[in-house]
Amino acid sequence: MNAEISTAWDKIQSMINGLIALLPNIVLGLIVFIFFLFIAGRIKVLVKRLTRNHRSARNLGLVLGRLAQGLTILIGLFIALSIVIPTFQAGDLIQLLGISGVAIGFAFRDILQNFLAGILILLTEPFQLDDQIVFKGFEGTVENIQTRATTIRTYDGRRIVIPNSELFTNSVTVNTAFDNRRLEYDVGIGYGDDIDLAKQLMLDAMLSVNEVLRYPAPDVLVMELAESTVNIRVRWWVHPPRRIDDLRSRDKVLSAIKQKLYVENGIDLPYPTQQILFHDQTEETDGDRSRQREGWPAGKGEVPKPRRISDSLRLLAQVRSFEDNNGKVDSQTNE
Repeated sequence: MNAEISTAWDKIQSMINGLIALLPNIVLGLIVFIFFLFIAGRIKVLVKRLTRNHRSARNLGLVLGRLAQGLTILIGLFIALSIVIPTFQAGDLIQLLGISGVAIGFAFRDILQNFLAGILILLTEPFQLDDQIVFKGFEGTVENIQTRATTIRTYDGRRIVIPNSELFTNSVTVNTAFDNRRLEYDVGIGYGDDIDLAKQLMLDAMLSVNEVLRYPAPDVLVMELAESTVNIRVRWWVHPPRRIDDLRSRDKVLSAIKQKLYVENGIDLPYPTQQILFHDQTEETDGDRSRQREGWPAGKGEVPKPRRISDSLRLLAQVRSFEDNNGKVDSQTNE
């Protein structure tokens, strides 16, 4: 028993001695790794700074910065392990990464998928930083494209975090992809109004707004003969195509159209109306579809007469007789 305790103590003591012997190497390796972490961060910032003023290169700068940062950290890790364990070889690190990579891949599949999607988004550039996009029910300005997710700032001051894999595999509307953007709105006028005059007045109203571009020129099109209006679509272009420019131009264009049509020229802007036709079931033509008025005069001044009182009394007597007979049958059945 004493021999076993002595052997165990010798092993523990040898381990402690080995750890003490490796302590300088551990401290030195830790310092080296921290130094490489600092260098990796500075490289990433430097690459982003070099591409910050170039819109077309900002996404590429993010990709290169992150790749350079990861590569620098990997080199620092390898050097630190070589200092701590002098017998450590590059093949050991590659083998370790290969074995652990499979396990990590299964455990963090979604994270890796989002990471790869983020790299592809940065390389293919379907949208860039500061672009205004619409994704499903979310709309806002792209703040940052991270390795896991993309963040957008909504127009009412909220932040939305969207996984990169969702953005990469679904449709995204980029409102600021081009320099100009076309807006449209349907205006309804009355059936009794002059369509050509209304179209010209709408065009003049749009051209009076400074935010509306002269080229491409605005246009006016009749789109629908609706139930109570003739719907005319006005279309105009704005620059730049941001959300605030959309709202400002829409406000001024619609105000100018109302002033031009309704206030200055008396063209009607009707609201929906309905006609309700009442069917009079007391008339003698009730049930005769060839003579049914449906609320309108039947023929040339012919007005259906109401049923005679004698007919009504006869019909009432028949109903009462039917009810009495049914009552007798029911009572006999119960007996």
